[in-house]
Amino acid sequence: MSNIANIDEEYRKWIEKITLEYRSSQIKAAIKVNAQLLAFYWNLGRDIVSMQAQSKWGSKLLENVSKDLKKQLPDAKGFSKTNLFYITNFFSLYSPLETEKETVPQIEDQITPQVGEQIEIGSKYGITVQDLFSIPWGHHKLIIDKCGKSLEKACFYVRETLSNNWSRALLLNFIDSDLYSRQGAAVTNFSKTLPIATGELAQEMTRDPYCFDFLTLSTPYLEKELKDALMDNITKFMLELGKSFAFVGREYRLVVGQTEQFIDMLFYNIKLHCYVVIEVKVREFQPGDIGQLSTYVSAVDGLLCDEHDNRTVGLLICKTKDNVLAKYAVNGIDLPLGISEYELSKLLPDDFKGSLPTIEEIENGLK
Repeated sequence: MSNIANIDEEYRKWIEKITLEYRSSQIKAAIKVNAQLLAFYWNLGRDIVSMQAQSKWGSKLLENVSKDLKKQLPDAKGFSKTNLFYITNFFSLYSPLETEKETVPQIEDQITPQVGEQIEIGSKYGITVQDLFSIPWGHHKLIIDKCGKSLEKACFYVRETLSNNWSRALLLNFIDSDLYSRQGAAVTNFSKTLPIATGELAQEMTRDPYCFDFLTLSTPYLEKELKDALMDNITKFMLELGKSFAFVGREYRLVVGQTEQFIDMLFYNIKLHCYVVIEVKVREFQPGDIGQLSTYVSAVDGLLCDEHDNRTVGLLICKTKDNVLAKYAVNGIDLPLGISEYELSKLLPDDFKGSLPTIEEIENGLK
């Protein structure tokens, strides 16, 4: 068996090129097959919904369709009664968005008579029919299970899946943590302190509350323990913060005049082209917190930003807050600031560690 490492460099690079091209072609083929399959499911779902509206087909329509399609296509998968149920709901959920403007992608060999029918996804939901066909069927089944008949909620998770390339596990995580309700929910003054387009993007960047369920802390816990735990889980923390965040530093040092100031966490948002100062408090929001956050935001603007950066955004994440008080606090400030809460459900009793058996006790028990 030849050792590629010992062959000349040109040949090795050629082998790597062929490998990458093959893997790329596999991905493209899988995407194309998925789109064709979902376009087929869409049209099959339309037919079934139309037939269900006619009483002559009876109450066992799905069962009969499943049996007959399996008989005609014994080697094909996807025609179980359960999957036909999902196919029907797939069309029913998104069908109210149909118009006469956009064409469904053509399926090779004209699988169904309806291929090419004119439909469009309403722009208010931010997705098109092609977008629906661009995520795996397993993702759609999960969205159907979790979102019920809420079209707006379902479209939200389709958009986020496409934008962030979520796996099914990540999609489930964000559905279970109710990202739909949390996204863009922070108390902010962005509409007053940032240009309209930038302010809308900055607001969408926020969440309230932030879900820190990936952490496990004992209670009571100190502020430093929470911050240390977030840094120990920085990948998951940035995933919760959202897309386009780049980590700059923890306890980021700024020399301001004759003093040293330390920012809890400093990020850069690539999409917004701005620094994001994050301060974390393990207690209820207090108006004085805004003064500290404003100082850090102003200092970053003056010391770190250049002509290519937009205004620095400040975000305070605290255990609890009074929304009315928080709104008044940010409205009186001319810097872009936001206030959110965090949730932390995996709390262990303070004496939990002491109640665990020692290694010696476990070994004795095994003996």
